[in-house]
Order: sequence, then C-alpha cells, then structure tokens
Amino acid sequence: MRLLSPLLAVVVALSFVASLRAQTPAIDALRVLADQGDPDAQYEFGCMHDVGCLDEAVLSNGLEIDSMDDAEAGHWYRLAADQGHAAAQSRLGDFYHFGYGVPRDYAEAMRWYRSAAVQGGAVAQYNLGVSYAIGRGVPLDDVEAARWYRRAADQGYTVAQYNLGNLYATGRGVPQDDVEAVRWYRFAAEQGHADAQWNLGLMYEVGIGIPQDYVAAHMWLHLSASRRTSAGGNLDLVAHDRARVESKMNTGQFAEAQRLAREWNARHSRN
Repeated sequence: MRLLSPLLAVVVALSFVASLRAQTPAIDALRVLADQGDPDAQYEFGCMHDVGCLDEAVLSNGLEIDSMDDAEAGHWYRLAADQGHAAAQSRLGDFYHFGYGVPRDYAEAMRWYRSAAVQGGAVAQYNLGVSYAIGRGVPLDDVEAARWYRRAADQGYTVAQYNLGNLYATGRGVPQDDVEAVRWYRFAAEQGHADAQWNLGLMYEVGIGIPQDYVAAHMWLHLSASRRTSAGGNLDLVAHDRARVESKMNTGQFAEAQRLAREWNARHSRN
C-alpha cells in the first residue's frame, strides 16, 4: 500500500480527526493546486477519497473517515493520469478492474496499467503480469506474464517474485528451471511471503533446485506456518508438511532449525 506523501500526511493530520469534509487551510491549499492542474496534488486529492490509497497507519489510529468516494477519487485520478502521473494511472487501472466508481472495464484497466508499467510502476507491472497470466482484458500469454512479473520482481515486489518462481517451477512462459524457481522463491520468502516460504521449504525437503536440507526445510515451513491462522491460509497443510520433515530429523537438527527460525524472526522484526 502506498505511503502518504509529506503534504498529504499534513493534510490527514489536520483534517481526519474531525472529518475529511471539514475544510482546513491545508486541504484548501491542496485543492487550489489540484484545480490549477498540478498532477501530484490531483493524485493526492484523489487519494484522500480512496480508502485503498490511505496509509495503514492512518487507518489504524481510530481516525474518523467519512468522505470516501470512489467517483470523486476516480475523477481526480483521471485528471492526474491524463498528465502521465504513474501512480494515478496505476490506481485508475484498479478502479476499472474492480469497478470502483466506474463501470468495470478490463480493457480500460489494462490501458492504464500499461501506461503506469512502462514508467516503471511495480504494482502496475505486477497487475499486467496477472492479467496476461489469466487472460483478463488481454489474450492469455504466459510469456508476457513472465516478462511483466520479472520487471516488478526486479524492483523487489514480493508477490511478483513469488509468481515468477511459480512460472519457473512449472515452465510456464519461461524454460522450466528449478534453480531459478528456488532463487525467486527465496527472494519472496526473505520478505515474509508465506507461500514462497512454504514452497522453498518443500524444495529443500526433496532437494529440487537446491541440495536437500531438512534443517532449512523445517525452518522455512515453520516460518510459513507461523504466518497463517487456524481459520484459513492452509495452516493444516503447512503444519502437516512441517511434521513430515520433522519426522526425518534428529534432535540436533530440530534444535538447529528452531534456532534458525528464531534468528530469522529476530532479524526481520528489526526491519
């Protein structure tokens, strides 16, 4: 989720406690810039009406939000998008994809995703990849899916790294390559992607694309399980896989796997 710009952070701090409808000087100043055609201000003004754009820290602080308006957000996003604002183009693509404030139109979503993607927007690149992978708004094309996933993955976009790993594991759109699958799963797993951790653990267990290592397998499966809940998220399946690996380990190996998992969590809790 996109972080708020410094300008919008000031606006939010000043206005959300009472209501976004309360016209503060900061909001008025932003509106003047938007009305004058400033694409950054237009994007930020659209973001103020779009709950999907707001910073999670704002939403978790108990601040009142009562002016979310998809049509209003879409209006400002389009003004900014028409001037080439990549983030606005990407979010406008979402609006058309999901039908937020506009009629759902996958082809139009693709047009805006592509405009943002060619400017380097990782989220838009990922969304293009998904669209090609499932044939939504464009013909199904695994090669194009892999191309756009790679561009997003190269920027560190976690779910694109995971999806690219899946393509290498199955040979869809790229030559089948277990070593490459492991590489991309590892990138995503190190960022905390639970399914990438699951797949990486299974590959360590069997020795696919990487030397067999029960300690590493258990560590990754344990980390994956710890990111799931009993209510869903395949916890039972991951726990079953972890137990199977554990049955193949001696006491020392199990202790080492637990130690590595604790150290991984400690490192990543500081990030």
